[in-house]
Amino acid sequence: MALLPILTAPDPILKTVAEPVKAVDERVRQQMEDMLETMYAAPGIGLAAPQVGILNRVIVLDIAKEDAAEKSPLRLANPEIIWISDEDVSYEEGCLSIPEHYSEVVRPAGVKVRYLDENNQSRELEAEGLLATCLQHEIDHLEGILFVDRITALKRNMILRKLLKARKQHTLPSYAA
Repeated sequence: MALLPILTAPDPILKTVAEPVKAVDERVRQQMEDMLETMYAAPGIGLAAPQVGILNRVIVLDIAKEDAAEKSPLRLANPEIIWISDEDVSYEEGCLSIPEHYSEVVRPAGVKVRYLDENNQSRELEAEGLLATCLQHEIDHLEGILFVDRITALKRNMILRKLLKARKQHTLPSYAA
């Protein structure tokens, strides 16, 4: 396994739509494991392939508490939302590609997602709460959408200006060696 470098906004790769994987083979499984290792080291609860410079439709998640005895990783290839609830919920979101910045984002409270698992099996997952929010956030990355694209222009511009200033001053955190 390997730690992968996490791209930060405004890297143009983060705004690029990712390509579907043809099948979850050994290469994609290794990518999933590397992404999980990177996500845990950051630390984060979700990571999409474009965030590590890979333009395919792969995400990994684990919303288990950091101090939980057991990890509960999810590995999803080609995830697609096939149902959303009528009810919305607001969560304060952050992102490994927009370090140290958070904002309230309104999303559907529940979703149903179809995807390929690490064994190339088609699966469906119904989620609500934090898992639903995390799934939507990571699937957004596959479409070139960042959480700041879902907040007001004023808040987004403030965050992006701070990121650019931090990048110029080389004060952004480094997630991988």
